[in-house]
Amino acid sequence: TVLLNTLVGLNLYAHGFNLLSFWGLTITYVYFQIPLMVVIIVPAVDGLKREWGEAAATLGATQAQYWRMVVIPVLWPSFLGTVILLFANAFGAIATAYALTGSSLNIVPILLYAQIRGDVLHNAHLGYAIAFGMIFITGLANIFYIWFRTRSERWLK
Repeated sequence: TVLLNTLVGLNLYAHGFNLLSFWGLTITYVYFQIPLMVVIIVPAVDGLKREWGEAAATLGATQAQYWRMVVIPVLWPSFLGTVILLFANAFGAIATAYALTGSSLNIVPILLYAQIRGDVLHNAHLGYAIAFGMIFITGLANIFYIWFRTRSERWLK
């Protein structure tokens, strides 16, 4: 926020932004998910073969056509798999969310934490149901990630 205020003169706090809100938490999650996405997607980008670009140019394709008809279809499964994996990572993360918002923002990991740790209104069975739902969603996300990864690996061998 200081950088935006210094470079552009945009004071987010004057417009109602709060780091301890949903949007503050979203920006924080994006901040630590982008480097992880780069680490996961770079091997797929490195797997693009130079011959594909040369073949497209030989056939008369422009750079835009090469990207639209070759690069994006090859990288799309890797990109979708990465997005799903990052969703599963963010879905289960509690430390950042709890440190920023405490229990004021009701997201699934914080609700689970509140049910298990024994607050005054805790309900162990609700905690078990939430935990099962999280396991199911995270497992499903991992299955989709593996499926997308295998689809992308056939092109990038």
